[in-house]
Amino acid sequence: MSVATIGKRKEKIYIISALVLLFLYFLPMYVLGENAHIRVHDNLDSNIAWYKVLAESGQIFGGLHSTIPQVINGLPRDAFGTAFSGIIWLHALFPSMTAYALSQTITRLAAFGGMYLLLKKHFIKHEDAHFVRVGVSLAFALTPFWPSGMLSTLGYPLALWAFLNIRSGDFSWKEWVALFLLPFYSSFVLGFFFFLVAISFLWIYDLIRKKRWNWPFLFSLIFMTSLYLLIEYRLVYSMVLSEQPNHRMEFISSRHDFWHSMRLSLKNFLIGHTHVMTVHTHVILPILFLTLALLASKREIKHKKIFIFLFLLNVALSIWYAFWFNNLWIPLKEKISFLNTFNFARFHFLRIIVIYLSFGLACYILWSLGKLWRQLATIAIISQIITLLLFNEELLYGYYFHSPSFKEFYATEQFKDIKEYIGDPQDSYRVASIGIHPAISQYNGFYTLDTYNNVYPLEYKYKFRKIIAKELDKNKQLRKYYDEWGSRCYIFVDELGKTYEFRKDQKTEVRHLELNTNQFKEMGGRYIFSSVPILNARDNNLSLLKEFNHKESAWKIYLYQVI
Repeated sequence: MSVATIGKRKEKIYIISALVLLFLYFLPMYVLGENAHIRVHDNLDSNIAWYKVLAESGQIFGGLHSTIPQVINGLPRDAFGTAFSGIIWLHALFPSMTAYALSQTITRLAAFGGMYLLLKKHFIKHEDAHFVRVGVSLAFALTPFWPSGMLSTLGYPLALWAFLNIRSGDFSWKEWVALFLLPFYSSFVLGFFFFLVAISFLWIYDLIRKKRWNWPFLFSLIFMTSLYLLIEYRLVYSMVLSEQPNHRMEFISSRHDFWHSMRLSLKNFLIGHTHVMTVHTHVILPILFLTLALLASKREIKHKKIFIFLFLLNVALSIWYAFWFNNLWIPLKEKISFLNTFNFARFHFLRIIVIYLSFGLACYILWSLGKLWRQLATIAIISQIITLLLFNEELLYGYYFHSPSFKEFYATEQFKDIKEYIGDPQDSYRVASIGIHPAISQYNGFYTLDTYNNVYPLEYKYKFRKIIAKELDKNKQLRKYYDEWGSRCYIFVDELGKTYEFRKDQKTEVRHLELNTNQFKEMGGRYIFSSVPILNARDNNLSLLKEFNHKESAWKIYLYQVI
């Protein structure tokens, strides 16, 4: 048996082993079902409920001016994104937790395959370096990405593989299929806008350096960008043609001084960001610095220039992220509202592919230096994989953070009891929540005046503010949070602060609530679901009707009616 054959067999074994490990990673979600523990922030508290509300509204293909009456008396359909998103259809076709598990599976398998293809074709070509290729690809696929982002960042390697192949002229139909399919399972504004801008700079670099247009490469860029714009037609309409002001127009993001921005850039470089968790601090970063030191002492090492470029790009992206919130931008953002409504700081999302490409190259460079260095590279890859396995959602949220399970969070049986106790059709009254996310009520079919959404009418923000004005006056942090951001259109309470989840084992009480319940009633509000007792309910024209508890719920709900 030839050396090449043995190498291919080894690589196949590594790939199969990686896929088995990925399968084991997914297993808790499929086995536990709704008893599984998954991320709450920007997941259970929002997106999963949005998909269910949209699916049940019958408005997946609603018109450009259609609304979803279940949320804020008519949330514009555009707030829920395009009908051509794969994740929306998963949630339309399957129960929420099943759809979530399937989405995780699709995303991580595509991430593994994309990174493997990219490394093997363009960066780690040596036949014997199969463990580096497969190991780094597996590590990339295990990163705890933001779930509703799908392939918005984890799809970067597959797209880069396709673009680099087309750029070099070595391509077939497969690259075009990849570029065609990715927009249906990713977001333009939450990932690929920034990636396509970066690829455009690569095309411009080639044009300047090589003095040729490279038409297939240019067309591939135009093709993918145009496809995104067609798929995201609602986004294009709302940003370019819609005349209705939305709450994002009042975003104030630039408030940091120079040193605050410097500290934030260092934090981003060392730790990362919640929506693109790279988990690179303890293993990857030391390896990158070690490799940088070795490159400084050795002249002729393959991939030296690209590694240094990626390292500097990594630093630059962290600086860009932090300084987007610097007060130097204030004059420009005041003149150009688009700079407020669109978050250009998200160029730092590119760091996930930059960091893992750098890690792959670093391990490959170490691997090429000899036996001891090869062992170090192997240890580094295995250590990173183990570190990422510890970020499995069941471990992270079930055992470390003790978050509610999917079933405990949405508490469908408990809210079914509330619905039956009220007795009236759910579309005949409006509710709001205190101490729990409104997404829970929305998931259970209630019509809510409160919500958490990326886009909603500015006029509604003003109306809702009248309900909570006195509570905001008591608390500068909450006032700033609502007035300068406001995507969480919640009934904020000074005594509770920016905490949205009070479970039934907590003994918190509200003693000095001041709500404008007349405004609440005027907007259609009749009931308040509170996870904490309101001791001065009568002062707010609220009457406690009943307490609801359920063994499968994380909450004890106090049902108040506006008198």
